[in-house]
Amino acid sequence: MASEFKKKIFWRAVVAEFFAMILFIFISIGSALGCKYPITNGTVSGTPQDNVKVSLAFGIAIATMAQSVGHISGAHLNPAVTLGLLLSCQISIFRAIMYILAQCLGAVVATAILSGVTSSVPDNTLGLNALAAGVNSGQGLGIEIIGTLQLVLCVLATTDRRRNDVSGSAPLAIGLSVALGHLLAIDYTGCGINPARSFGSALIANNFTSHWVFWVGPLIGGASAALIYDFILAPRTSDVTDRMKVWTSGQVEEYDLDADDSRVEMKPK
Repeated sequence: MASEFKKKIFWRAVVAEFFAMILFIFISIGSALGCKYPITNGTVSGTPQDNVKVSLAFGIAIATMAQSVGHISGAHLNPAVTLGLLLSCQISIFRAIMYILAQCLGAVVATAILSGVTSSVPDNTLGLNALAAGVNSGQGLGIEIIGTLQLVLCVLATTDRRRNDVSGSAPLAIGLSVALGHLLAIDYTGCGINPARSFGSALIANNFTSHWVFWVGPLIGGASAALIYDFILAPRTSDVTDRMKVWTSGQVEEYDLDADDSRVEMKPK
């Protein structure tokens, strides 16, 4: 922990998560607001939201940010992804905490900026996640778990350095996974597979109704994905206790005991 705290590259990674999160939230939620509240000749009309447009906006925004800062921070941009990589023993506890704080702060800043930009829009909820009519908290929780599980599985699989069959763009694959999660969940919960994104809207809109669903669901999904991938789908030969040392040291490569069995997040060594 102390070794990471003293490194400039670590703090650049934290700042990268913060700024990339601002851009991601502004672009993605801005797209949703523009679709839900189109303005024509100065008049706001409340036409139905275009789920495909919003899903693609979230997915493409994530892909773009992953390509932009993936080599700096790993471009987690989601506390559930950070938790998954933590449980996969790829990052330290200190890095995970700082990333999640940066992600939440970035989401709040971006949503606050959007609040000012869209201040003339009536009944503006700023992309607030909420359970749809007829959907209870248990059902919403299940949707969020599944949506996040497939996302974190995609992140773990596309960044697994043991694989030599991966072709194409990892950021694009992750972006498509985000879009898929939104196509699944928008009609049920507004899609809260990113707890930081949900927190920013809830804080600025001052509405935390059922907000716990958008933290518990994604975090369970992210944790489940890490355990399923690391212990069932693609188990590693290195000893778990040795791998867990990365939680305090932050040095992944020191605990890759098998040279052919190593995996790290998308960041330079």
